[in-house]
Amino acid sequence: MNLHAMKLVTIVCESYAREPVTQLLRIVGANGWTLFPVEGEGSHGKRFADIQESANIQIEVIVPPEVSAQLLEKLSDELFAPYAMIAFESEVRVLRPGKF
Repeated sequence: MNLHAMKLVTIVCESYAREPVTQLLRIVGANGWTLFPVEGEGSHGKRFADIQESANIQIEVIVPPEVSAQLLEKLSDELFAPYAMIAFESEVRVLRPGKF
């Protein structure tokens, strides 16, 4: 089995950031992503997924390391200030690198 090193970037943000984040994913060259509603508690208090005004979403995308670096830099520079958001990357290994 031949596994290939990639990065999993996880973005948790307010639902209002959906369009800017997914647009940025397209710009940096992500081939696809997964998005789902999430809820939790953090420095801004509790956020419930079923209330649009305070809902959070989580977006996960697997990309090559250079795309991850570009994505995280652009998120920090362009979207952290106007939106409640966190982002982090994890090391992953995939079987079909051409899909990402």
